[in-house]
Amino acid sequence: MVDALSRAGRVIGVLIVIQMIGGFLVNFVLEAPLFGAPGFLPNAAPHSHAIALGALVGLLIEALWVGIAVTAFPVFYERAPARALWLLALAAVILALAVVENASVMSMVTVSEAYAKASAAERAQLETVRVVVSSARNWVHYMARMTDGLAIFVFYAAVYRLRVIPRILGGFGIVAALLQVIAVALPFFHRDVVFPMLAPLGLCQLIVAVWLLVKGFRAEQRSAIGLGNA
Repeated sequence: MVDALSRAGRVIGVLIVIQMIGGFLVNFVLEAPLFGAPGFLPNAAPHSHAIALGALVGLLIEALWVGIAVTAFPVFYERAPARALWLLALAAVILALAVVENASVMSMVTVSEAYAKASAAERAQLETVRVVVSSARNWVHYMARMTDGLAIFVFYAAVYRLRVIPRILGGFGIVAALLQVIAVALPFFHRDVVFPMLAPLGLCQLIVAVWLLVKGFRAEQRSAIGLGNA
């Protein structure tokens, strides 16, 4: 049991690290041309291969939520069954949203390629659908990041209750996850995303990933987590 808990924690630590590295590559390297001036219409086509790779990597790192949920399930389910089931359900929703989001990214590339081949008159027509195409991706992106935040909230709520990592880290994760959900929900209320509100979660994920890689889940807390069900 001790080895199983430690191993599960280390696997989740590895998956979190992969998600963080992949997320950086997707957002700041592979798909960066989509969001730089003068916009995706002229930018996406010349970088189509990098953006396509970014879409695949983006899908992969979101699919890792299924791996995290499945790995955590036997640890969480016995003493926090509701959290275990919620994490699994949210992982499935995250994967579905990732498929839609990354398909929308590739639609942006397709429109950009048409723009590159178009005449001046045709380009003017494509300019009229720029907002529609980009918005189709952006709104799914916001919903996906909100769902990510909810899954992270459930994960930290479970580890906080079960005490399988230091409670200060679990509590930090709960607060940081809520900040992410609030930050990426702001566009639904006609406000911009407050990016500094995302920073605490990035720091928390890094600290927890290192903790899990080094120590895994804490088996010595089993007596503490057997005091009731969630």
